[in-house]
Amino acid sequence: MDLRGWRARLRLTSALVLLAFVICHLSGHSLLLLSQPFAESGLAALMRPWRSPIGTALLVSAFLIHYANALWSVYERRSLRLRNWEWAQLGLGLCIPALLALHVASTRLAEETMGVDTGYGYVLVEYWVVAPSIAVLQATALLTVWAHACIGIHFWLRTKAWYPEAKAWLGTLALLLPTVALAGFVSAGNQIARAAADDEKFAAQTLADSNVGEATWPNVERMALAILVTHLGLIVLVLAARGVRRLVQARGMPPLLAHPSGQRLPVLPGASILETLRDHGIPHASVCGGRARCTTCRVQIGRGLESLPPPGDLEARALARIGATAGLRLACQVRPRTDLAITPLCAADATAADGFTRGGMEGSERLITIMFIDLRGSTTLGEAKLPYDVLFILNRFFGEMKAALEATNGHYAQFTGDGLMALYGLYAEDPARGPADAVRGAREMLMRLEQLNRQLKAELPQPLRIGIGIHYAEAIVGAMGPPKAQTITAIGDTANTASRLESLTKEYGASLVISRRAAELAGIDVAGLKLHEAPVKGRVQSVQFYALQTIPEARR
Repeated sequence: MDLRGWRARLRLTSALVLLAFVICHLSGHSLLLLSQPFAESGLAALMRPWRSPIGTALLVSAFLIHYANALWSVYERRSLRLRNWEWAQLGLGLCIPALLALHVASTRLAEETMGVDTGYGYVLVEYWVVAPSIAVLQATALLTVWAHACIGIHFWLRTKAWYPEAKAWLGTLALLLPTVALAGFVSAGNQIARAAADDEKFAAQTLADSNVGEATWPNVERMALAILVTHLGLIVLVLAARGVRRLVQARGMPPLLAHPSGQRLPVLPGASILETLRDHGIPHASVCGGRARCTTCRVQIGRGLESLPPPGDLEARALARIGATAGLRLACQVRPRTDLAITPLCAADATAADGFTRGGMEGSERLITIMFIDLRGSTTLGEAKLPYDVLFILNRFFGEMKAALEATNGHYAQFTGDGLMALYGLYAEDPARGPADAVRGAREMLMRLEQLNRQLKAELPQPLRIGIGIHYAEAIVGAMGPPKAQTITAIGDTANTASRLESLTKEYGASLVISRRAAELAGIDVAGLKLHEAPVKGRVQSVQFYALQTIPEARR
């Protein structure tokens, strides 16, 4: 049974239940802008599901689960070196029970134990006439609850692909609801304060109608104090338990975590790789705060991989989502029990967008098929046509080339002025299938180019022609480029060779020049074809290739 997976689901579910309750509560307060009677009936309707036996049980269970999870997360962490947003969420969350103790005691508990009618009349008189300081406390509690919820929702949703587009309107709603609720609360409170000032008996009569007696408030204070003392006692207990655990564990010989910086870090029992790095002040990416959502904390495990248990449910699903390669694990989920060596795969300041990069794309040497495509006569085209016309034609050309790549399992890697670079076999289980797909891609490109020439016949001074070079070998493949503008591409000798092969299409008057190794893997029938050889700049050995006027079917 994956306890961590179940705990994560319960944490999220309980948070959403509590958020639904808070939204209903704030929506009721917003109706105070219209009138108190209307707000009374509106709040009664919104709270009716929560006041039913099932709703009450659901709400109490959600609170206890969420509260227990917060305390457990403090105890479970081997390091309390957290990011600012994590401290904000945790700190605000632990303040909530203390801020709400008096409110809970004076409303639901007072209603259940003393029969107090806790409608808006009672609440507003208590908060704005009898003890105005409680109104400030209540407003602070409201903002604290809402800020805690918004931080949690933001860092849950930021790992979703659709969230950047929805963030603006979600943020607007997040600001609008508490603002309107507070406005309603203040507006109704001012009306009650004015009514009490105009009529000395108003406050006393309202409280009497609400069944508030002399013993009510002392009992409320005792219940609030009990809640507060219990809450603070549990926090102290958790912190004390952490201290005892650390003293006990310090007596043993912990496993060591080898970091590329050269440091060998002792790992406390039960600590994750991420916690160990943070405990020793080593920056490491973790957009989601260690909840196995963003995958930015990914590391490549070197020595010690065989000693690790398989990924749990949360980690397995996250790794599957990015197509993780062998040895790639999440630092927030791996808890070493023996010596381990790791290599971080994302920069320490990685963003949520970096979490969508597929596994193995952080930069590694691997077998890959590289294709270069160059548009012939682009200079002549530029001289004969207006700039906007040239741009229109080039956009149509690149659109067709990209469509050909997508149809044949190719990846658009780089734009090179009047040509492009593509990768094949990037996501294939067997990279040796790349050459066959690349040959099919070349056939698809020539077919689409022929169709484009027919469509743009009136616009072109002469038909568009291309030269294609294909090579298969090892290259450094990964996400490269400046921050926030990286592309998955390849560099190295293989890319230089593929570019050289493309340039040879001009010399041999061929549509495709393919290296001997790529042709063999693609299953091209080379019987009767002449095997050529040419030097490549920066390379000692020359490259053997075939120059093809027409592109045969790939047999693989």
